[in-house]
Amino acid sequence: MAGVQLINLSKAYGDVEVLHDINLSIADGEFVVFVGPSGCGKSTLLRMIAGLEKATGGDVMIGDKRANDLSPRQRDIAMVFQSYALYPQMTVAQNMGFSLSLERRSKDEISQKVKEAAEALKLGPFLDRKPGQLSGGQRQRVAIGRAIVRNPQVFLLDEPLSNLDAALRSETRVEISELHQRMNTTMIYVTHDQVEAMTMADRIVVLNAGNIEQVGSPMDLYNHPESEFVAGFIGSPKMNFVKGRYAEAVGATTLGVRPEHFAIGQGDDTWEGRVTLVERLGHDTILYVNVRDAGALTVSLDGQHGHQVGDTVHLRPQLEFIHRFNEIGKPIVA
Repeated sequence: MAGVQLINLSKAYGDVEVLHDINLSIADGEFVVFVGPSGCGKSTLLRMIAGLEKATGGDVMIGDKRANDLSPRQRDIAMVFQSYALYPQMTVAQNMGFSLSLERRSKDEISQKVKEAAEALKLGPFLDRKPGQLSGGQRQRVAIGRAIVRNPQVFLLDEPLSNLDAALRSETRVEISELHQRMNTTMIYVTHDQVEAMTMADRIVVLNAGNIEQVGSPMDLYNHPESEFVAGFIGSPKMNFVKGRYAEAVGATTLGVRPEHFAIGQGDDTWEGRVTLVERLGHDTILYVNVRDAGALTVSLDGQHGHQVGDTVHLRPQLEFIHRFNEIGKPIVA
């Protein structure tokens, strides 16, 4: 196992710079998630760690070695792609053991490592099947198993769940988290899904336009966002941003209120609005409310609320949870 350090790392394609002086230290055994919108540079950054993209400037350190001039194989990493990249003519066991056979490991060693990985990933009954006979979730577990058998220093996972349906994503997400806890190996995981980031990561790296916006634990980013961008990206449903008189009343350019930080009530300190849409999710109810001078707001309540479209509601933002931002989108600290 090994930690990873990125030092002043940059990447350009011709005159277009897509990553700007990235500095980041990832501890040995840590689970770090790169998250951000499409085009922010997160997959490019992962591929640079893997050696699949060459850095324009700066250094990639894996353990105590500078890895810039090392091939992907020499870096002792294993990468899992969203496309699975399995050999359709091979069985599950052959796919999982293929890299070891290239290294001319003994058949007994390959068989033992494949068996151990299959048990960890609940693939034992499928070892003799071919990828075309498996579900998407099973194929993704085979791809992960192929990485496990190599016992690499670092696992890199590039949006591995994006091809799965919602139920399988949730199930496989749990399996990957449990796998990390058992193996305690450094994992770097790329996703555009902030729910995956919040539920899996020891630390989240939020990227925006080739820059690191913020690094921290999931709850650090949720409770203490260092920019409007992070505040709007972390949390589901997304934070509401309000400008105008409600923000000015608390000395801010923009007021941020998470949907779950509204209460329904009466009084002069409430915001009156009209319900335009209701989503009932069972465990909670999402209201979309049009509030004069605040615009369209999203409100998350427990699932027993019976509000209907057209209802008038009075929203009370919970002041201890509001976020205030200045004109450049940075938090105002009281």
